[in-house]
Amino acid sequence: MSVSAPTRTVRIASRKSQLALVQTYWVQEELQKRFPDITFEVQTMSTQGDNILDVALAKIGDKGLFTKELELGMLDRSSDIAVHSLKDLPTRLPEGLMLGCVSERENPADALVVHENHKDKQLETLPPGAIIGTSSLRRLAQLRYHYPHLEFKDIRGNLNTRLQKLDNGEYDAIILAVAGLTRLGMSDRIHQVIAPEISLHAVGQGALGIECREGDTDILDIIKVLEHTPTAQRCYAERAFLRELEGGCQVPIGVNSAINGDQLTLTGMVASLDGKRLIKDIVTGNSLDAEELGIQLAHKLKDQGAQEILNEIFAEIQRS
Repeated sequence: MSVSAPTRTVRIASRKSQLALVQTYWVQEELQKRFPDITFEVQTMSTQGDNILDVALAKIGDKGLFTKELELGMLDRSSDIAVHSLKDLPTRLPEGLMLGCVSERENPADALVVHENHKDKQLETLPPGAIIGTSSLRRLAQLRYHYPHLEFKDIRGNLNTRLQKLDNGEYDAIILAVAGLTRLGMSDRIHQVIAPEISLHAVGQGALGIECREGDTDILDIIKVLEHTPTAQRCYAERAFLRELEGGCQVPIGVNSAINGDQLTLTGMVASLDGKRLIKDIVTGNSLDAEELGIQLAHKLKDQGAQEILNEIFAEIQRS
């Protein structure tokens, strides 16, 4: 009588938020389809970013704000992989960990969601003094640059909490990611998709990143089945751009990227917190040189004054 081998288990770490779980369960389901002999087990935990809801993100510090606890689980081997919204994953990872896979991204654009009193308005036609909710300095700086007549107010909480605050009348409109609303089945709340000419998106926005231990080749072979090469190339270029500028959620840095054939085009911007200065440029090159293109674009912006803006922002952060 033969004895069957024990079933292998791959443990997937995830934040507890609704969006994080939707994304993680998608990864679990896709991997389970491809590897029916492996059990994929989801482990949930809260992160610092989930627990601190009464302070603006930029004032907390962004090194591992939504990822540290998940990464500790991989390092102590209580979990094998972690699923992240790639925009939340720092560009410099802890020693021993790596970005193992980037999935196909949803639309990375920002979305305007309005209170019912403004259903007949677009971003450009909202009245002077309208209160716009956003917790992103990137969105804040760009919108201040284009629409200085609007008022902006910080907003925290999960997506449902933010929508409830909007519907309660605390804001005239809020800015959210198209991808998050789409994944949660709330695309009907998207009133306007904001053009990249107005708001360049966050680095990695709309894509999922699966993090794992370096050298764990068995795990890498498993998760690589979800890799989407064009998305990965775009996101590696975006992350190299951000890393070279040494930015994060404390700094108004935005990007847009596209691949046409073997050509990757990357647009990037750096803005001052008050939105009065905004530097933007573009590079194009072979998609196989994605990271080099990101670094090249970062240096182009630094040459045009981006470094001075960044130094001012970092000094302000240290003072506060």
